[in-house]
Amino acid sequence: MRPKLKRFLTGVAGGAVALAVSFVIRVYFGGVFLPELAVGALVTNTPGAVESVLVTNLQYLAKYSAFAAAIAINLLLYGALASLLSGIGRRRDYADRVSIYTFVAYGVTLVATLLALALTQVVSSPRPLPAVVLTLLPPQLGFGLVLVATERVSPPKAGVVCEPLVPVGKGAGGKGKPRFDRKRRLLIQAGTATAVAGVLLYYGVGLLLPKAGVSRADAVAALYQQDVTEVTPVDNFYRVDVNIFPPSVDSATWVLPVTGLVSSPLSLDYQQLLSMEQVEQYNTLECVSNDVGGDLISNARWTGVKFSDILASAGVMAEATYVVFKAVDGYSVGIPLTKAMDPGTILAYQMNGVPLPKEHGFPARMVVPGYYGMMNCKWVTSIEIVAETYQGYWQQRGWINEAQYETGSSIVTPGGAQIGQRFGISPASTVPLGLVPIAGIAFAGDRGIEKVEVSTDGGSTWVQASLKDPLSGNTWVLWTADWNPPSTGNYSIAVRATDGTGVVQTATIAAPFPGGATGYDIVDVGVVSG
Repeated sequence: MRPKLKRFLTGVAGGAVALAVSFVIRVYFGGVFLPELAVGALVTNTPGAVESVLVTNLQYLAKYSAFAAAIAINLLLYGALASLLSGIGRRRDYADRVSIYTFVAYGVTLVATLLALALTQVVSSPRPLPAVVLTLLPPQLGFGLVLVATERVSPPKAGVVCEPLVPVGKGAGGKGKPRFDRKRRLLIQAGTATAVAGVLLYYGVGLLLPKAGVSRADAVAALYQQDVTEVTPVDNFYRVDVNIFPPSVDSATWVLPVTGLVSSPLSLDYQQLLSMEQVEQYNTLECVSNDVGGDLISNARWTGVKFSDILASAGVMAEATYVVFKAVDGYSVGIPLTKAMDPGTILAYQMNGVPLPKEHGFPARMVVPGYYGMMNCKWVTSIEIVAETYQGYWQQRGWINEAQYETGSSIVTPGGAQIGQRFGISPASTVPLGLVPIAGIAFAGDRGIEKVEVSTDGGSTWVQASLKDPLSGNTWVLWTADWNPPSTGNYSIAVRATDGTGVVQTATIAAPFPGGATGYDIVDVGVVSG
């Protein structure tokens, strides 16, 4: 193997060790992890229109694909750095070489980290600069140790008497099996690097991989008979945010200030929040990036405090018009004061009867009826009442402000390639001739659903579906319809909903950016002989 390639692969192995150490520090001590920061910087500087396309097409894997690429690039850069350092410490002793390699790598990663921090608005594990500087050192020490451990020993200086050298790779007398194969050792190191990187990728991607569900037959029957649970289990609730790893917030030290245009500024701690009069309600949340028929929508039972009670305690001034929420990771969003005063707007601290998981905003998050998920701030760390319209994190990137839900409806069965995951139903492109159950959901935010209609001939004719009473005026509605195909063949099933104000869902096809996707959900189904 060529020396330059050996050195590069050694650098990759050292980089894998450095990333592994950095990852452990990030998870257990809240340090910085450069690939994570790189993704944050990428998302921060990606236009909303581009981000929407990525989320629509890659769904949960959008940011994790970027995360995998960032890890791979980091490893390649460590390999390149090792190649550049190949001749620096050749005639120096062990300690000197470790120091040189460590601090050169430290300087490079420190610059890259500071640049990433400057380019990103959201950091899931914010730390003061001294802590950032400190936590970057141990990973680079690991890199330096690996490089030195794999280097050949420098030849002795002139005049120094040494023991006779045993030929490399031979036993006593130069005979026998090789006892030290450098190529083999290098391959083992490269394999170790790949394994470590694989663990990192598996951990990250595994956070959002869909969970196994019940059998398709049972799930279809439950949905069609309308006895399926309408509440999404916590571990199946969709999650879309800009963080690779969700922020970890200590409720013992968490404090929520309410400031701005108020006569009596507040500062609530977690126990004070829990002691306030609580409310419990069902709300469906949908991501603004959800495509027609997509699965970035879920329903839960939320427990918290009416936000209007908090505003009343703070004493909102007459000139106030907007409420600004900021999260611990740097995310921010604003909603009109009138929406904040809505009786259904709550500061939630429980989800389906348990404390909010950190993935969904622990210790407290906003639940705002009628507004897309990006307006429902998680990990709330401050509230400010202001007199002007506020442009939040996504609004600064082109997404709509005051993002009200579009009226939408989806076919879960048959078809249901994406939305079916919320109900444990895998897609089905064919059905047997006979009675075919058609079922799905409809949602229009706080406007409710008046009726749902289904077409089995591509929209030429429509029949009204049966609706199940929703859990609240802010949740999705389950609908079902009977269909007896006249013969085998290919059919297009479509659905449309009418909201509670009497407005029919638009057939105009629009992408999620900038204000939510529109159009009919249409699935093509083949009917075959039973």
